Amino acid sequence: MLIGVPREIKSFENRVGMTPASVREIIAAGNRVLVERNAGHTIGFDDTDYEAAGAKIAASAADVFAEADMIVKVKEPQPVEIEMLREGQILFTYLHLAPDEAQTQGLMDSGCTAIAYETVTDSRCGLPLLAPMSEVAGRMAVQAGATSLEITHGGRGVLLGGVPGVTPGKVVVIGGGVVGSNSIFVATGMGGHVTVIDRDIRRLAEIDAQYKSLITTRFSNQANIEEAVLSADLVIGAVLVPGAEAPKLVTTDMVKKMKRGAVIVDVAIDQGGCCETSRPTTHDEPTYVVDEVVHYCVANMPGGVARTSTFALNNATLPFALKIAGNGVKEALNDDPHLMAGLNIHAGKLTYEAVATAQNREYTPSEAALVS
Repeated sequence: MLIGVPREIKSFENRVGMTPASVREIIAAGNRVLVERNAGHTIGFDDTDYEAAGAKIAASAADVFAEADMIVKVKEPQPVEIEMLREGQILFTYLHLAPDEAQTQGLMDSGCTAIAYETVTDSRCGLPLLAPMSEVAGRMAVQAGATSLEITHGGRGVLLGGVPGVTPGKVVVIGGGVVGSNSIFVATGMGGHVTVIDRDIRRLAEIDAQYKSLITTRFSNQANIEEAVLSADLVIGAVLVPGAEAPKLVTTDMVKKMKRGAVIVDVAIDQGGCCETSRPTTHDEPTYVVDEVVHYCVANMPGGVARTSTFALNNATLPFALKIAGNGVKEALNDDPHLMAGLNIHAGKLTYEAVATAQNREYTPSEAALVS
């Protein structure tokens, strides 16, 4: 199979779909790789590194899309990239389709087979291709929140860890999954007073056993969320419903009642955000203010530490890319139910139920779509 790796074109996105080491593994398995010129240059992967690994360098993204059997990316395809996709071509990348009807329609119209990193599962009911970036985003969320709390960034002037004799900042983490766990790790390490909210009592018990008196755990209901959010200096939205649009747990009314200069970091923004006042931002303009509350809603947070993120992502995606390239997409999907869970669109059909529900579209089960 010929695998194409285009340069990412989303604003301030410098990750790359494959490292030179991954290319070497793919080629050793009998495949070919075509990498767009300077695809990894910003994070230290030069074209000569890819060539040494056995790849060929393409002059443009158009050349990559025109020739490749499978496109391996990081972020969802932008409109100009969707126009270059063709019938039968495989797209393997993050998609986050639920809140993005235009992308969904574009991919369906292209006739491609789109497999989303964020919905591939594993035997432990986890999301192995989402987890590495969730780890990065969770840790970055606290850094971003701490910076945004500074007066010069519009915040209320709170040092998250406080100092002797001064109360530390109050951090509320909504969601105890991978993002939330990593946010808790960094926030407690910085000395913040952390409250975590989740609806899974077993997960709260695990977090409580790990951190004991360093944190407070609360069950997720409207009253507890409102009480915690209104007292917070920093709120981190770490909610995830796999493949679906994030529930709006922080309402507009809550935001109006928050402390002046408090900060919301909505990591769930890729899936629409868990705060009613959230809208996507970029690394060049990461924040905006609503009702005197600073909102940080960068939709590709791990892109800010692109080299680390690229290595972490490749560690997770490479085995699946090898499986698709080695067996062909239909056999690979039929042989692996966890990879099958990643199939979102095939030959014009929407095959992920949560996306179909969010967009009120017709849903076709993956197995049925592949047969037809």
